[in-house]
Amino acid sequence: MKRFLLFVLACVLPGVGGAVGAIAGNTFGKTGLWTGGVLGGLLASMLVAWLATKMKWISREQRRATALGTAVGFLFAAAVAVNTLSSPVGPALSTMLAGLGALIGSAWKYPGRDSNS
Repeated sequence: MKRFLLFVLACVLPGVGGAVGAIAGNTFGKTGLWTGGVLGGLLASMLVAWLATKMKWISREQRRATALGTAVGFLFAAAVAVNTLSSPVGPALSTMLAGLGALIGSAWKYPGRDSNS
């Protein structure tokens, strides 16, 4: 259940962060809109990992990899969404890439670390 909740949180929160960032960046024109959207999504990706740690869905050792996985997934999702704007399916399904990135990141095993944590 914890992995499902992490997936859902990582699907939703970076998209919301991207939208808020784009709105804030819009005051600086088209470049600000894109920059704000990307930065907002990346910051929200870090928030996903922090919240997942606080909710005890992941361990502290998994936080960095989860944030990185979510951020990479968000960047892929943004690329897919921008290139499939003519269809509602592409942008809607692309949000799952951030969730998938979070799951992959949280499952990453570091050499030399205890696998029981």
